[in-house]
Amino acid sequence: MQAIETALIVPVPEAEDVVGAHRARYDQAARWGVPAHVTALYPFVPPEAVTDELLEAVREIVAGTSRFEVEFAQVRWFGEQVAWLAPTPDQPFRALTDALWARFPDFPPYRGEFTEVVPHLTIGHDVPVADLTAAAEAVAARLPLRAEPREVLLMVGAPEPDAWRTVARFALGDA
Repeated sequence: MQAIETALIVPVPEAEDVVGAHRARYDQAARWGVPAHVTALYPFVPPEAVTDELLEAVREIVAGTSRFEVEFAQVRWFGEQVAWLAPTPDQPFRALTDALWARFPDFPPYRGEFTEVVPHLTIGHDVPVADLTAAAEAVAARLPLRAEPREVLLMVGAPEPDAWRTVARFALGDA
């Protein structure tokens, strides 16, 4: 497998019990091996551009972001295509994305496709709306979910089953 993309994500392991089975069925990224997460910056640099200097720059930015507690209490939707969990507060995620993007301006979040980057944890996407609605209702019945993100992962992979792997971990700063 040739790694073709990288991503910086904030894993939310506390969410796996609530969303894992639904993500396995309805979120392509889960099938690729990406854990439940809130995206910090995707797509990131080409895999061949990952250098010690780049890793150190990411480490500094992430370490400058204090750990925080977050609650996922609501299922929301992007149209009828994507069901997701909304983090509260979402500002720490927004600030992290903004800081990474400021340091790496050639890599805007989601290739600059959206005017506003909305922090979210995907439940599922691009499947029949009835299936996604059932998954969203099942997840909503188990909310709220509380988490304390501790790190950012640099993952590398391709759009293939079990193709993504973690190549670096960056600890968030002390609260």
